[in-house]
Amino acid sequence: MTTTVVAEQGSGHARFTFRLRVSSSAGAGLEAEWARCRWVWNECVAVSRRVHGLSQTPGQKVTCGPAQLDRMLTEARRSMAWLREGSSVPQQQVIRDFAKSRAKALKDIAARLPMRQRAGMPRIKRKREAAPSLNYTTRGFRLKDGRLHLAGGIVLTVVWSRDLPSAPSSVRVYRDSLGHWYASFVVAAQVEPLPATGAVIGVDWGVRETATTTSDAHDLPHAQHGKSAAAKLARYQKMMARRRTPRNRPDT
Repeated sequence: MTTTVVAEQGSGHARFTFRLRVSSSAGAGLEAEWARCRWVWNECVAVSRRVHGLSQTPGQKVTCGPAQLDRMLTEARRSMAWLREGSSVPQQQVIRDFAKSRAKALKDIAARLPMRQRAGMPRIKRKREAAPSLNYTTRGFRLKDGRLHLAGGIVLTVVWSRDLPSAPSSVRVYRDSLGHWYASFVVAAQVEPLPATGAVIGVDWGVRETATTTSDAHDLPHAQHGKSAAAKLARYQKMMARRRTPRNRPDT
C-alpha cells in the first residue's frame, strides 16, 4: 500500500500510514484490546451523563475531567481482572480522546452555536457499529526487525513502502470497513516552505472543462463530463417543459 502522509497543522509532525498483516492470534488480541477500550469509553459516557444529572441539582457541583476518569480507570483495573489483562496505555488514551471530545462539545454549547454546527456530546460505542481503533504512545509500542510490537504481547507485520524519517512518537492501529488493519505513525517533520516564485495562477471550475486556468499547460479538459452534464440538463429542461401549472379549483 502507498504510504499516505498528512501534515499536522502547525505542529511540525506528519502521519505515515501503512498496511498491516495480522495473524489470527494477533487479530484476536486486537479485538480483545478493543473490547476493553470500548468498555472504558462507555464507562466514561455513563459517568459524564451521571455528572450532568447531578449538576442539574441545586447545590451539587461535580466535574468529569481526565483526573476523575483516571481514578475511575484505576479502580476498575484494580477490581476487574479482565481489564487488567489488557495494556493500560490504550485505555488511558481512550480517556484522553473522550475528554477532548467532551470539552469540544461543551465549548460549542457555551458558544451557543447552532445545533447543526455543534460537535455533540460523546455517545455509547456499540460493538457492531464502532470500528476498532487503538492509540499507543511511546511506552506502549516499539519497532523491532520491521515488526510492530504492541503492549500486551501483540506482534504485527508492517507492509513497509518507505522508511520513517524519524522515530515515531505514537501509533494508531485501526481497522477499516473492509476488515483491513492499518498502523498510522506520527513522526516529527521538518517544515520547509517552498521558495517564492512571484508567479500566480487562477483556476475556474466549469462544466465543459473540469478546470480552466490562466496557464494553458495546466488546463484540465474533460469532454465526457461536459457531455454528461449537458445531457442531464436537457433532460431536466424537458421535464420542466412538460409540467403544467395546476388550475385553481372553482369555488363551491
